[in-house]
Amino acid sequence: MSGRNVSGEQAVKLLVIDDDPKVPWILSERLPNQYEVISASDGYEGIQLASTEQPPLILLDIMMPGMSGLEVLERLRHAQTSSDIIMLSGHGDTENVVKSIQLGAAEFISKPFDPAEVEIHLRKVLESRALRDENAQLRESLKSRFETLIGDSVAMQRVKGILEEIADSDLTVLIRGESGTGKEVVARLLHAGSARAKEAFTKVNCAAIPRELLEAELFGYERGAFTGANKMKPGRFEAATKGTIFLDEIGEMPLELQSKLLQVLEQQEFVRVGGLQTIKVDVRIVCATNRDLEVAIAERQMRDDLYYRLNEITVTLPSLRERTEDIPLLVSHFIQKYNAAYSKSFAGLSAETMQKLVSYPWPGNVRQLENLVKQIVVRQDEAVIDEILRRPQPAVRTAGVPVNVPEPVAGTTEGNGYSLKDRVGAAVAREERNLIADVLRKTNWNRRKAADVLEISYRSLLYKIKEYGLSKSEL
Repeated sequence: MSGRNVSGEQAVKLLVIDDDPKVPWILSERLPNQYEVISASDGYEGIQLASTEQPPLILLDIMMPGMSGLEVLERLRHAQTSSDIIMLSGHGDTENVVKSIQLGAAEFISKPFDPAEVEIHLRKVLESRALRDENAQLRESLKSRFETLIGDSVAMQRVKGILEEIADSDLTVLIRGESGTGKEVVARLLHAGSARAKEAFTKVNCAAIPRELLEAELFGYERGAFTGANKMKPGRFEAATKGTIFLDEIGEMPLELQSKLLQVLEQQEFVRVGGLQTIKVDVRIVCATNRDLEVAIAERQMRDDLYYRLNEITVTLPSLRERTEDIPLLVSHFIQKYNAAYSKSFAGLSAETMQKLVSYPWPGNVRQLENLVKQIVVRQDEAVIDEILRRPQPAVRTAGVPVNVPEPVAGTTEGNGYSLKDRVGAAVAREERNLIADVLRKTNWNRRKAADVLEISYRSLLYKIKEYGLSKSEL
């Protein structure tokens, strides 16, 4: 450990291994008192002191009787010492420099030396060491942060590994996966694990904002740009500068806006609606979609150049059906969460009920599982599972293709089919889906007009489109 200097501050321990006793004496006299100099007169004593004292810095002479400095360096590296080693020699030939670097020396100083020069090298090595320690702490912090993603399955370990690698970068990230797999959770973790963590995280749902308002929402507008624009308003990109903007449901962005987004991605600049001035921003873009973007490109609903620019790094989140071994961990986490939230003390699920959950197809993924566990905790009754799992479910959409959800789990219904209640519920759901699909077809996928025809809110229609897995391509 390092000692204290005369000011009471923590001194950095410097081990000098040199057969010339004048060297450690000169350094102890001439170096600032932030260094505590200890010395060894040969390689054997030096190796012993390095082991017992664990100094951050070692100044090692190459030419010594008995054991050479290069041999000492090799033995110290073999012992995996954490010390940074600076080589010191009056024979500063190229061969020794190369050998020292190959063996892991941090610096090389030739004799005769100026103590001020030695101090410069020591300070440089200490700065590199501090940066190395900071990076190691950051990696550990990232690793623990991404452990908050519940799951030990191979699929989730793969996702966590990718997130650790890319979090502290400015790469554009495209998060893909079914609805309910946790895309927003991952986006927030990416932001929290980056150098932008102290700045804003701004979310924009491209499907929830009418297309005629989305441009103004993203890029802002000038006064008088359109009716009702009584003053200038900055957009979400300006609000997110220095931070991260999360564009959810990027596959729903209107084609006419995609070129403007491409400009932001490529040049980090844009012009407000109704404006002339170019606005510069420094923002990281993270996007998410459950839509098959390749199909959108084929149908000319997405620009291929935007797709390739968004696709710098893709993180694909597995569905819950692909990682059923994580269900017990998720259930335990949600029970603890909602016990605390609602001051409950629900103990846990029986083995039989847990097996039902593992066997269920989970069209709504982790979000659906969490909502179910919340009901169980609030009602203090795991029997609600049977009631919920019997309900008819919408089709699961994988890569844009509807996949029929399997029949209810065995043991959750009596007889050979649905109960009357379930049959009526399934028939109503089918009729509702068919009606919405028909209206969307007749309005040429104009969702706002379709909502007016159906006499429901625009937001409700968006929810039902997602719930029933409807897409323009199948209509």
